[in-house]
Amino acid sequence: MSEVDDATADAVGKLTEALEFVERARGHLYAFHQLMGRADLLAGEACDQLRDNGNDAIAERLETDLVGRNVLYGRWTFQVVEEFDDTYWSVFREHEQRVRDELLAGERHVHEARMKERRRTHGRKGHEAGP
Repeated sequence: MSEVDDATADAVGKLTEALEFVERARGHLYAFHQLMGRADLLAGEACDQLRDNGNDAIAERLETDLVGRNVLYGRWTFQVVEEFDDTYWSVFREHEQRVRDELLAGERHVHEARMKERRRTHGRKGHEAGP
């Protein structure tokens, strides 16, 4: 385990925790991407069914204005995901990695490892230090 002081390990741990929240947000963004894509496909299928049932004008209106519409100005959700990945997520990951490399010799979860060592019951089954 790294020889860094606890305050530094805690600070790096806080940065890593922040990255974990960014990772969760990214997962939600991908869920949004998939949900919106499915919604668009279903709306298209609804248009087909409306047209099959003689509701051509309604189907045309929906297809023209709703199906394939951008969710943000000029962007479908895949473009939102790509922009997030390229301009924020990847930058955050690079900074977190660099800080760990500089301060913890690249070790991950030093704060948590120290917490585990303090909280576990030494010698007790299920409380082993490692696998």
